[in-house]
Amino acid sequence: MFEYNRFPLRWEFFLHSNQIKDCIFKQKEYKRLINPSYSSLSLQPFTDYLLLEKNYSTLTINAYENDLKGFSSFLEDEYETKDINQVNYSQIRSWIVFLVEKELSNRSINRKISSLNTYYKFLLKTGDIALNPLAKHKALKTSKKVQVPFSEQEIKTVLDDLEFDNSFEGARDRSIIELFYSTGIRRIELVDLKLTSVNFQNKTLKVLGKRNKERIVPLLESTVKSMQTYLKFRAELSNVEDSSFLFLTKKGIKIYETLVYRIINDYFSKASSKVKKSPHILRHSFATHLLNQGADLNAVKELLGHSSLAATQVYTHNSIAELKKVHVNAHPRSKK
Repeated sequence: MFEYNRFPLRWEFFLHSNQIKDCIFKQKEYKRLINPSYSSLSLQPFTDYLLLEKNYSTLTINAYENDLKGFSSFLEDEYETKDINQVNYSQIRSWIVFLVEKELSNRSINRKISSLNTYYKFLLKTGDIALNPLAKHKALKTSKKVQVPFSEQEIKTVLDDLEFDNSFEGARDRSIIELFYSTGIRRIELVDLKLTSVNFQNKTLKVLGKRNKERIVPLLESTVKSMQTYLKFRAELSNVEDSSFLFLTKKGIKIYETLVYRIINDYFSKASSKVKKSPHILRHSFATHLLNQGADLNAVKELLGHSSLAATQVYTHNSIAELKKVHVNAHPRSKK
């Protein structure tokens, strides 16, 4: 069992709320999914902390564990120890050099170091270490990646000009594309949607975002219609296993992330020459097009489920380009 009194975290929240059953279920489900080979690193308290206190998803926790396991393997090979609790900064610097020599990007290396830093901050809370060896570490410099959104014309081509089969898969694919572009939800958020997430009467969608934060997103009339068409085909499926989930495969199981990516990539490959064609680019297009049309940045932030404006401002670079056009065309001194 998890040692609740081992460190000063906000466990009273769980002890005095209706979410305790859900948290216990999540903990059991996570333990079922993790790789037993990680047990030698004694990461169970840390993963419980990420799961219950930080509300991180299983995928995120797995990423943390993989990073820590990679560092532990490096220590074993280079320093004949696997104890990542007792290291100094020079050993961590050696790992960074090792990762650079493996030609990992600075962004990937920073993510791994961030995982390690989170772990050491946890050990500080629990009193297992007195100093964080990464306390004065500075992240490697990274170039800012500018994601190029689909143009409004490219999206119009996909939704208005391309043919979708009059079948379960055709109706599902169209509904998925409509939903991404009209709501800006994340891929995992779409995958996890339940039938009960949709309120057709109010034309709203209940989305469970990062760290289990709920938000209500409005639905366009066209999105509602495409969803209703899909649900008619869905009702005709036999042998449905994951009946509570909104989007399914033709075999009746919950749709999965790689299939969703493939759907978006396949359709937009017919309408766009852009290098990256993914659900995230549709999310990016949703935000950019709203801002281009004058939507309030705070409103877009709420629709996207961001916790801060800083995350939303990533999407404003294209809007600034539009503002420059307006500025040049409208300003009385622009032609002088």
